[in-house]
This record gives sequence, structure tokens and C-alpha cells, in this order.
Amino acid sequence: MKYRILWFIIVIPMLTGCWMSNQLDSQNHHNSGKDLSPKEVEGPYLSSLNKEITVAAIGDLLIHSRVYDDAWNGENYDFTSMLEPVAEYLEQPTITMANQESIMGGEEIGLSNYPQFNSPFELADNIKKMGIDIVTMANNHTLDRGEQAIDNAIEHYEKIDMMYTGSFKSEADKEEIRVIETTEGISVAFLSYTYGTNGIPVPNGKDYLVNMIDRKIIEKEVNKAQNSADVTIVSYHFGQEYQRTPNQEQKDLAQFTADLGVDVIVGHHPHVLQPIEWLEGKDGNQTLVAYSLGNFLSGQYELYRRIGGILEFKVSKETKGESNIKIHSPSFLPTFVSFERSGEMLSNIEVLPLKDVDDNQLSNASGYFEEMKKHLSQNVDHLKFIE
Repeated sequence: MKYRILWFIIVIPMLTGCWMSNQLDSQNHHNSGKDLSPKEVEGPYLSSLNKEITVAAIGDLLIHSRVYDDAWNGENYDFTSMLEPVAEYLEQPTITMANQESIMGGEEIGLSNYPQFNSPFELADNIKKMGIDIVTMANNHTLDRGEQAIDNAIEHYEKIDMMYTGSFKSEADKEEIRVIETTEGISVAFLSYTYGTNGIPVPNGKDYLVNMIDRKIIEKEVNKAQNSADVTIVSYHFGQEYQRTPNQEQKDLAQFTADLGVDVIVGHHPHVLQPIEWLEGKDGNQTLVAYSLGNFLSGQYELYRRIGGILEFKVSKETKGESNIKIHSPSFLPTFVSFERSGEMLSNIEVLPLKDVDDNQLSNASGYFEEMKKHLSQNVDHLKFIE
């Protein structure tokens, strides 16, 4: 896990014969014969201690066979070259989260393509190397290859020390809210839910295998998360595939979640980018909502399904007196899945910053970049784009 450490050094000069002594005396803060502690030197002399982290989220990792075929190097699967063009944007944030849409059950049960996916373990190794800290697993493909694939994926995540949420190995595992404690002193809790599993039934008595969208359960787990961490982020697999704007069901669930006081909502499933906005909760809180982050890495061909991105935002914590948490400064890096196509085969797959794509890779690339900026920011002021 990446951390940026902010050091605060407070120097309190000697009271005798120094400027601060005179100032303190003029402010009636001087108590003769008594050394002043930092708590007593308030007001203009010591500012509150502010801490800050950056959190990033990416869209769907949907690994079609044409993607893992391109990752095969003759000995193993290596997705590194596909992700290297955006590696710095994944590594720099304090925490980076990803939606692992295709279950990662490994080669032992056979890799597979749409409609029932199964991806190689090397994908997890590679995204961890690139800076991913936590994966969300609740989506419509979680049960594609059954309980064995889930168990295999979780066993490998635990082996490489990758945090996961949304799908679990047991009820006890599910009860443990995932929280990342940063060295900056800001803790972040993660929850993940899906609308369904493509008609595949959840095994009896094993609801822990995938978190379904259930408002009563969500409310209970959000309350638990809020008691465990400074910040709560909820990921939803919801919406209509390939629709570039959120539907009413998405909006209603987002508002319900904002009313619970959740700080950030990250959406997946439509496979295309949907606008970002702030919602006001019933208690006046502000919730940042990204309804869909689109595909980050997939084998889908259609243009808008090849455009995804990285959402970033800042979390500030004021530690003077009662802690005050603020989510602010959202920014976005649109990305593009570049490849060469021959029939159903893809080669030279790369995830590129859209700002760096030229017209040889995508005709009118700069025009699409401007279109994405307008599309994403239509409901929010001051959304910064990383250029």
C-alpha cells in the first residue's frame, strides 16, 4: 500500500525574552512561572493539524479471452505492459481501488470468456504491482464459475495481501468491514453490492458469497462502517448497460445512500462513463457520486466502451478538537483502451490516458477528450481534468 507521510513540526520558543512571550502577554495568555503546553498556545500561534490523503477509483476489469490471450507471453500471463501507460496515476494516490468484474479463479478450473468469465491469478499480481490496494468483487459475474472460483480468488488475494470486499469466504469474513488505515491518520471503509448475478442463484445458506443490493442490509453495514472509519465508500454494480446517463433506479439508490451519510459512491456495470455529481443527504452532508466509471481494461470493441477513467478525490481531516472530515477536489483522468484488431483477436492492448492518444490510435482523439470532459462534468462545477 502507498502512503504519503506529512510531518508537522511545532517549535515553541522559550517564553523569556522572545517575541511569542510578548505576544502571549498582550493576549493575556501568559501565566508567570508556568510553561505553556501546545494546547494552551492556541489562536494565532498554532493552527489545527490538517491531514490529507488522495483516493482513486477505476472502472471495470473485464478480462475477455482476447485480453488474456494477448497477455500470454509463452510462460505466463502478464498484463503489465497493458497497464504501464497509466501506472503513475494508479500508484500516486494514497489508496487506489478497482472493480474486478471477471472473477479471478485461476487456470486450475479453466479460464473462460463471456458469458461466464474466469481470469488468471497473474492479473491480481499485476494490478497490485501497479498500485491497486483493494478490489470490489460484487457484480453480475461473481458467481459465473461458482463457489470454487470465488474461493480461489480470495485465497490468492490473501496470499498477495490484496484487500477485497463484496464477496467473501464465510459469514465471519463478511462481518469484517474492510478498512484501510493510512499513516496520515485517516481511515477509509469500503462496501460493495450488486443488483444481481445474471440469474445464477446464490447457494442456500451462503449469502456471503456475494453482496446483493438490499437497503436494510446496506443501512446496517454503512452504520457499522461509519463507526469503524473516518470515511465510507460504497461501490454499486447497477444501472443499464451501455447507457451513458444514470437511470432513475441508480439515482434513487444513490440518494438513499447519501441520506445514510456515505461519503462517496462509485458505480459500475454500464461499461461506459456516466456523469459525476454531488448529492446532498438528508442531514445536509455532501456525497460525491460517480454513477459509472466505465471499462478500464476489457475486450469490448465499441468506442464508448473503450473509454473509462480514473476518479480521484481528496480527503482532509482536521484534528483540532472534534475531527472534521471533508471530501473535496474531485478530478478525473479519461482513459482509452488501445489495441490492434484482426478478426476476433486483439494485440498490443494498452490502457492510455485519453489526453495522450493521437489520431492514428483514435480518429478525432482530442474531440473525444473534450466530449468526455463535458459529459462527465455536466452536473458538477469545478471538476478538474488531469491534463
